[in-house]
Amino acid sequence: MNIGYSFLITSLAGLSTMLGMVVLLFNKKSKNKIIAASLSFAAGVMLCVSLLDLIPESINLLTSRYKNFVSIMFFLIFLCIGVLTSMFIDKKMPENKDNNGLYRVGIISMLAIILHNIPEGIATFMASSLDTKLGLSLAVAIAMHNIPEGISISVPIYYSTKNIRKSLLYTLVSALSEPLGAILAFLFLQNFVTDSFMGMLFAFIAGIMTHISFYELLPTSKKYNENKLTSLFFIIGIIFMCINLFIL
Repeated sequence: MNIGYSFLITSLAGLSTMLGMVVLLFNKKSKNKIIAASLSFAAGVMLCVSLLDLIPESINLLTSRYKNFVSIMFFLIFLCIGVLTSMFIDKKMPENKDNNGLYRVGIISMLAIILHNIPEGIATFMASSLDTKLGLSLAVAIAMHNIPEGISISVPIYYSTKNIRKSLLYTLVSALSEPLGAILAFLFLQNFVTDSFMGMLFAFIAGIMTHISFYELLPTSKKYNENKLTSLFFIIGIIFMCINLFIL
């Protein structure tokens, strides 16, 4: 078991989230277009991750432990809990009408991605500990979809606060949750993470990310009256993630 290698590739996969901040280098005169395109692109990625990655993986893991009916029931229960959790966080976040609720979108995205990145960090660490090639391919795939997730945090935080340091900090906190998952796996979870636990966790995260895509990212993108751009980049986000999932 190569612990150092496992920590390294898990950390690099997590820190790729920071690359989402590159969008902030674009021409600020096109602010509305940048925000609309970034949020809809991130929504497409999050929705695709949920539908084509998290949900199938959740069902497969639960089915390996329980009978079909029971596994589907557990999946639906935890998916609904994820949606309800996201709705609760959404309700408790303060409304900011001056910037179309951008700050709230950034914070909710950050919380969801932290919850998403921790089990990814656990999975990458454990996979790379057992098989270096498998761990590397998993880390590359995770890194590719972490970039648009970084966009979903950095863009709304920056344009709502005009504070590049705050945008950097919030994106970094999300990025560091990936190696945090590796640390938790190394210290506590290697002997306790079961298929049923991970299956329920993936369903919970899928619920959160699906809700954020439909009720936060896309509606906020549409507020900037760039409907064609919103639709185009939503589709581009889905295509990008499909390529990532099926080729990498």
